[in-house]
Amino acid sequence: MSLDAEAFAALLCDYCLGATRGDQVVVRSTSLAAPLLLALERQLLEREAWPLLRIALPEQEAAFWSAARDVHLDGFPPIELAEAEGTDASLRIDAPSNTRALAGVDAARLTRAARARAPVREAALRRRWCVTVWPTPAGAQQAGMATEDFAAFVRRALFLDRDDPVAAWGELHDVQSRLVERLERAAEIRIEADGTDLTLSVAGRTWINSDGKRNMPSGEVFTGPLETSAEGRIRFDVPSSPRGLEVSGVELEFREGRVTAAHADRGDDVLQAMLATDDGARRLGELGIGTNFGIDRAVGSTLFDEKIGGTVHLALGRSYPETGGTNESAIHWDMICDLRRGGRLSADGEPVVDGGALTGAR
Repeated sequence: MSLDAEAFAALLCDYCLGATRGDQVVVRSTSLAAPLLLALERQLLEREAWPLLRIALPEQEAAFWSAARDVHLDGFPPIELAEAEGTDASLRIDAPSNTRALAGVDAARLTRAARARAPVREAALRRRWCVTVWPTPAGAQQAGMATEDFAAFVRRALFLDRDDPVAAWGELHDVQSRLVERLERAAEIRIEADGTDLTLSVAGRTWINSDGKRNMPSGEVFTGPLETSAEGRIRFDVPSSPRGLEVSGVELEFREGRVTAAHADRGDDVLQAMLATDDGARRLGELGIGTNFGIDRAVGSTLFDEKIGGTVHLALGRSYPETGGTNESAIHWDMICDLRRGGRLSADGEPVVDGGALTGAR
């Protein structure tokens, strides 16, 4: 069944963004998301908000990186910062025409521009924001599905197949609340899996219940581990694609919270470039546990893959201040370890995720 753009737009406007009269809402996507963009514009206007659509053409981003000069890598147009500071909310809708469009771009150029654009990014994060996806043939191909099947997968992940999607997100919120309550009492987290034995301190840190307000779909609880606490090794067995640059088979070793050795079976040059972005890129900014069992497989999109029920993800780079994390970086790169094949995450020695199942939170 195709995705209902009107129902999707209503979920985004009301549940995710809480758009009300007078709000200026920036919406960014490609022209391939036209059905959702048109529905969003109409529904934002009905709520007496101001829709500010920023629509890119297919392949426009790749063309930018091909033509960009030093001035574009080391700065940004002032109007973008003014918009980030002056509007009320932003929504990014991923709708790619080619999920590997940036495969030929030097990763060092991407990280260089990320450093320069930090003020814009930080300003945007201080307001209401949400990231979501519109299914495209390219996204379906990356997921290994027919386009219609991928649309049905997205629909399930968003809970738009439920009679009352908002109520369904409320139910997940309650499950995650119980998980947060349990984790807030913990001091040490240990992750064990094939090629993985890593310990982290979360003492005194705040766990966040991510229930679809910022990511749609969502389904995770996360925190910022103490910046000097990571000890051991971890293998991420789910491929990741930062800016469309495929990286897989990542193995990291940590000592006193810092990456001391790193290797990727594929995309090692991207991994090394990302780690060299800045001082904070070698430390962890996030520890998250996936809880969305409506997402049952990896599809090559971090937005979905990090939410898979029974997985754990760690992010190199920037912390979310609301967790108590203090790590600063121009990157925030989520990597996923699948615990459904016999792995375990324990809190102070007691299992929280065991073989992909949540223990005591459901």
